[in-house]
Amino acid sequence: MKNPFQYGKIAEKNNFIDRDTDRDFLKQALYSSLNVILISPRRWGKSSLVKRAMQELCEEQKDVKVCYIDAFPITSSSEFYHIFAKEILKTTASGWQSVMDSVGKFFKTISPKVSFSPDSMNEFSISFDMSGKPEDEIEILNLPEKLANEKGIQIIVCIDEFQKLAKLSDFESLESQMRSVWQHQQRTSYCLYGSQRHMMSEIFDSSEKPFYRFGQLYNLKKIEKVDWITYIIERFESTNKQISADLAGKIVDVVERHSWYVQQLSSAVWNFTTLEADEAAFEKGFAWCVDVNSEAYRNICDSLTEFQINLLKAVAGGEKMLSSANTIKKYRLGTSANVVKNKKMLVNMDVINISQSMA
Repeated sequence: MKNPFQYGKIAEKNNFIDRDTDRDFLKQALYSSLNVILISPRRWGKSSLVKRAMQELCEEQKDVKVCYIDAFPITSSSEFYHIFAKEILKTTASGWQSVMDSVGKFFKTISPKVSFSPDSMNEFSISFDMSGKPEDEIEILNLPEKLANEKGIQIIVCIDEFQKLAKLSDFESLESQMRSVWQHQQRTSYCLYGSQRHMMSEIFDSSEKPFYRFGQLYNLKKIEKVDWITYIIERFESTNKQISADLAGKIVDVVERHSWYVQQLSSAVWNFTTLEADEAAFEKGFAWCVDVNSEAYRNICDSLTEFQINLLKAVAGGEKMLSSANTIKKYRLGTSANVVKNKKMLVNMDVINISQSMA
């Protein structure tokens, strides 16, 4: 029987849970031409949320086209411009002739070369030699707005793992150019999202940066426990298995409502369940999850210093005042300066997140 729990890919249909308020906000904001900067830790379901919300919006509003770009594999600004142009054209074109018409009409300072796949005329590649002149970059960044005006539609550009672009050697130039062009667009809105919160905040929440106040910062919250419990019970029942609300709640609590791990642990418990989940199935599922994730945890710990590992132990121990003399002594954290330095390093590595209650 097929396991009803899914993780590691975009959650769709029955695998998507709740997020009603978040979906409504994204649809309303982006359709109203408000840019949105969506931030949350890894594996909380940002990509699934954006995809689901935009699918709903396209069904509700026929004048909307949505373009998806994954910034994670991009290694240069030139590659970004190529991918940006290609995905915008793919989103708005109805076939090869439509692509060629748009290329001929909207590219004036650069001459793209377009080649189509012999298997599918909707699959194509585009390349161009950029002179390095600002007008070349502006022409590409303005492409969605020009197409939107031409076709009488609204285009929403969704860029996943946006913070990865900040690691490009010439990001400052790219950043300035994007902001200067995009801020004037009326028919194009942008949903920029990423999982490295400190980098996203640095890009969008620093008054010294070009993208400051570019759009609405939206920090994704965890799904509520009650919604997870309902979801887990329903997924078990869909495969003629049972799980109690108490045991479903235990799954949610032990992983602290983290979306990825709720799905993974639920999946494991389901695997060890014949008809009705019990404590034995939970314990076996939990042990399995610890085992399959242990190598990744070891790799992270191997890259950390003794003081950093001790700081993680303090966090895991529920300590709030990390810089206090008692905490420093109890966990052998060195000095208060060590704590400050190591907290910053662990945050930058996305190993921990510092909340207001953690000093």
